Amino acid sequence: MQLKGSDLACRRGGREVFAGIGFSLSGGEALLVTGHNGAGKSSLLRMIAGLVRLAAGRLELDGGDADASIGEQAHYIGHQDAVKPSLLVRENLDFWTRYFGASGENIDPALEAVDLGPLAGLPAAYLSAGQRRRLSIARLIAVKRTIWLLDEPMSALDKPSQTRLAELMRGHLASGGMILAAAHGPIGLERARELTLGPA
Repeated sequence: MQLKGSDLACRRGGREVFAGIGFSLSGGEALLVTGHNGAGKSSLLRMIAGLVRLAAGRLELDGGDADASIGEQAHYIGHQDAVKPSLLVRENLDFWTRYFGASGENIDPALEAVDLGPLAGLPAAYLSAGQRRRLSIARLIAVKRTIWLLDEPMSALDKPSQTRLAELMRGHLASGGMILAAAHGPIGLERARELTLGPA
């Protein structure tokens, strides 16, 4: 499987955020998107996820499901953690599992993998920022998708949780998955290639 972007451009609010961006990513590879604030890192990920319209250029996925969009074959985790406070921790993950059309057999293992198993019956309103982030990360495990689009994935995580996420990402790559991550610093993937937006 290969994901390619050619001559991509993004405009937001009448302003050109970036133009002429290209990349190619194959199974087992990671791409770290870097750049100053406002360079368009988040916009690029949202564009690939199908949440932002392409102003120009082309996105292609070779070897994927021809009947599904790129966004439907990807997980996108942005700055907002998409957690409903009134639902229990397990109910939040159950909602997303059903929304993505998957069975619920991986819910409990996913919560254990991010060290939230003991909090499965707690209302999500009581979670800390780091715990909410880990609940979002649990979606990556509960529902298998080849492409992971991660915006500042280490945000709000303590050191043990950062280490755990890095291990999950390495495992995903080892199984043939792809990762595009926007970040200002290292995320524990030593072999990740880098795409810098805006001035260096």
